[in-house]
Amino acid sequence: MGELSVSLGLWQDRPSIEALDTALAADELGFARLWIGEMATYDAFALAAALPGRIPLVLGPFAVAVRTPVQIAIGAATVAELTGRTVEVAIGSSSPVVVSAWHGRAAPTPARALAETAQALRTLLDGGRGGRADVDGTVVRTRGYRLRAPAPGGPVTIAAFGPQAVRVAGRYADRMVLNLLPPAVAARLVAGVRDAAADAGREPPRVAAWVTAAVDPDAEAMARLARGVVGYLGVPGYGEAFAEAGFGDLVRFARTGPSPRELLAAVPESLAAAVGAIGTADDVRSRIAEYTAAGVDEVCLVPVATDADPAGRRTLAAVRS
Repeated sequence: MGELSVSLGLWQDRPSIEALDTALAADELGFARLWIGEMATYDAFALAAALPGRIPLVLGPFAVAVRTPVQIAIGAATVAELTGRTVEVAIGSSSPVVVSAWHGRAAPTPARALAETAQALRTLLDGGRGGRADVDGTVVRTRGYRLRAPAPGGPVTIAAFGPQAVRVAGRYADRMVLNLLPPAVAARLVAGVRDAAADAGREPPRVAAWVTAAVDPDAEAMARLARGVVGYLGVPGYGEAFAEAGFGDLVRFARTGPSPRELLAAVPESLAAAVGAIGTADDVRSRIAEYTAAGVDEVCLVPVATDADPAGRRTLAAVRS
């Protein structure tokens, strides 16, 4: 089994403050890293700075159409200096809902934005060339800024699902992270990023995968798992991955524009099981081993929080035991 980390679920139908207890559990149980995403709940930098603990932090993925390289670098350096913890960052394209609807930003060419942001971040975070990332790209432009706080260094992670993003990760990332994918699809993307890195003449990035986990899930947990995939079914990249996993009819239905309630009713329990680690503690550990066998170096468990398993603590403890 490869490295085991924890990613905060930030479940929309659970108390937001519960994420703090999940973070504490990850630290107490000795997981390799804590991943803190940013979507609808907390500002990732503020949450990271407020958390007690010692294990390394991975912040993001930050949407490259919303956060600039300078913003991301300042945030990472701030958290690293104020907490004394190892801080890494991740970037991604996010979704049209987040980029265009929530933030009112025009969605750039995703692959170009990822590539240019990754290059700028590497200079800013490493402090190389005086730490000034002068980029006059198609999408990303920054000139003259360098961090005043100590440069935190660390790998740059790219969240990749579609073929273009995988190629960018192979060329520019230190780590690629996958989400909501069965092991067989993960294996194909691992092969793809290795090929892209070889074409670029560099060592392939490590690969991490977020895997939703629930030990002995009850009805509440299964319903939460289903709600967690609804918003991704029609999204380019995710939809194709779900179709590859055998849920093409559901993806086609999602892209006809049904109401969220109609789409949720159509989601079978088998979908959550296909892209997660669900069942007994042994079932979950076996599933983790499948991702490792697929070439994933780091499995990031996203524990399902319920009334029976607040903050997902029981799930995390069962897996570690």
